[in-house]
Amino acid sequence: MNGKVPVPLDRALQVGPPTTVVLATCVSREGKPNIITLGMFMHISRNPPLVTIGVSPRRYSHRLIEETREFVVNLPSRRLVEQVMFCGAVSGREHDKFREAGLTPVPASKVKPPLVKECVSNLECRVVASYVCGDHTLFVGEVVAAHVDEDMLKGDVLDVQKAEPVSHRGGIYYTAKKIE
Repeated sequence: MNGKVPVPLDRALQVGPPTTVVLATCVSREGKPNIITLGMFMHISRNPPLVTIGVSPRRYSHRLIEETREFVVNLPSRRLVEQVMFCGAVSGREHDKFREAGLTPVPASKVKPPLVKECVSNLECRVVASYVCGDHTLFVGEVVAAHVDEDMLKGDVLDVQKAEPVSHRGGIYYTAKKIE
């Protein structure tokens, strides 16, 4: 078949492109913050600004987002890969991920979940819709405030080369390189 080999459906997504990794923050009703590492993140509308994250119902963060209807998308840079992996490997039910990963919670301006200070940008979101899609729930968040480290801007756009956002595929982490 033209040099192509079939891939079993349970591995199909492993042959797709790497996805951007984000740290999503959320809080319990009592105000306890949590961080979840996600590879399911995407912009879906410019006006209004909407993003979506995919979270498994098995995750502690799923319940928090479902209850409070808020989250923050925090974009980590390459220098935070160890913290990204840690936050994806342990549960906030038993761990204070901010403290244990050495990350700093910063109060958000419009939502209750905190920003991650060490991340290059932060999108404060309120859930406007959610959809069960197979083994994950897609939470659609309207961006109600956005923040970026000033030195990471090129004009009014994130300088991706400088920010070095992290991507993930099959247990391997990547950063973007400009195509010349």
